[in-house]
Amino acid sequence: MAGIVAAPSEAVIARLARLHPKLIDLSLGRIERLLARLGHPERRLPPVLHVAGTNGKGSTCAFARAIAEAAGLRVHVYTSPHLVTFHERIRLAGTLVTEEALSAALEEAEAANGEDPITVFEITTAAALVLFSRVPADLLVLEVGLGGRLDATNVVERPAATAITHIAMDHMEFLGDTLASIAFEKAGILKPSVPCATGRQEEEAIEVIRARARDVGAPLRARDEAWTIGPHGSGLRYADAEGTLDLPMPALPGVHQHDNAGIAIAALRAMRGLAFPAEAFAEGLARARWPARMQRLGRGPLLDLLPEGWELWLDGGHNADAGRALGAHLAANPSPPWHVVVGMKSGKQTAEFLRPIIPHAASLWAVAEPDQHLAQAPEAIVAASGGVARIGPRVADAVAAIAREARAPARILVCGSLYLAGVILRDHT
Repeated sequence: MAGIVAAPSEAVIARLARLHPKLIDLSLGRIERLLARLGHPERRLPPVLHVAGTNGKGSTCAFARAIAEAAGLRVHVYTSPHLVTFHERIRLAGTLVTEEALSAALEEAEAANGEDPITVFEITTAAALVLFSRVPADLLVLEVGLGGRLDATNVVERPAATAITHIAMDHMEFLGDTLASIAFEKAGILKPSVPCATGRQEEEAIEVIRARARDVGAPLRARDEAWTIGPHGSGLRYADAEGTLDLPMPALPGVHQHDNAGIAIAALRAMRGLAFPAEAFAEGLARARWPARMQRLGRGPLLDLLPEGWELWLDGGHNADAGRALGAHLAANPSPPWHVVVGMKSGKQTAEFLRPIIPHAASLWAVAEPDQHLAQAPEAIVAASGGVARIGPRVADAVAAIAREARAPARILVCGSLYLAGVILRDHT
C-alpha cells in the first residue's frame, strides 16, 4: 500500500461513524434513500456478479476477478473488510481506488446524506457504487458485507449472476442461530431469472437456497448437480453443461479453494453477454491472489526472527468452518511440522475454531496485539484450547519462542482473525 495517503478519506469515514449508533444495523431503507439522492448509481453499473456466503466469499471474488481479467475484461471489485487501508475495498477497472477519488466520492455521499442516520458500511457502499457507475468496466464483482437479504449491496435489482459460497455458523447475533436462518439471509440475494451458482452446502442450507430459487424463479447451479470439480492428474477438472475444463491447481492453497474456484467458474459461465475462453479459466486460477488466505509471507520483521529454511503463513479464518478447513490443510501437509499462533476477536467460537486444528499443531500459542480490534485475551484462548495453548503474549514473542525451541525447520501459521491479519500485513507487504 505504499504511496497511499489515507488521512483525508479516514477523516471522512470518522465523521460518518457518528451518524448511526451501531456499526451494523441491517436494513435497505437508509441506503435506498441515499442512492435516490445520488441519482441511482446502482442502476448504471456494468454486469454484476453478486457474491454471498459465510466462508470463501473473498476467495471466490478473487478467482472471478482473475478469470475475467485473463479474458481481457475490465473488472470493478468491491470487498470487505479491508486489512490495511480502506482503499483495498474498491478496485476500479483493475486498479485500487486512489485517495483523491475515494475522498471525493465519500464527501459527495456525505453531502447527499446530510445528518440522516446511516451506517458507515451503507454510506461507503453508496460511495463505491457512485465510483463504479462512472468508471467504464465490463464486470463488477460485488461481495456482500454481512448476510445478504438486508445487506447494503443488495440494492442491485438485477445482477447478471449471483453466487453463494459455503454457509456456516457465524454472526449469529445478526443472522439467526440456525443454519437455515443464516441460509435464508444469504439466499436473499437471489433475483428472478438471475442464475445463482453455489458450492457444497449442508442439506439444511441447500434446502433453503433451493426453496428461495423456486420462489423467485432463479436458475440454480449447484455443485454436483449442475457442475462438478475435482482432482484430475496434477490439476483439477471442471464440468458442466457447457463442457469440460482441465485446470491447474488454484494459486490459493487448500482443498476448500477448489469449491470456491468452481463457484466462480459456474457463475461466470452462467452470465449472458460475456465470453470467457477456456484458457482464461486456467490462467485465472493460476494467478488469483487474496491476502491472508493461507498466504505465505516472504519478508518482514517476523521472518527476521526465523532461521533459514522456516516458513511463515497467515490466514484470517475465524469460525468453526474455517477451523475445519485449516485443520484439513494442516493434516494434508504434515511435513515440515506446523506451529500455530492464534489471535481471536472477542465473541467468536474459539473452542470450535481450535478443535480441528489442535491435533495437527506441533505447538499452539495464544496472542493478542495491542492494536488488534476487539482482541480476545490470550488467557481466554488458552481456556478454549483446554489448556493446550501457551501464551505468547504477542505474535513476535510466540514466533521467537518457537524458533528457539524447535530443533528442525518448521512452518508457523498465524491465524484466527482478519483484524490480526491486518496488523501483521502492515509490516509484511
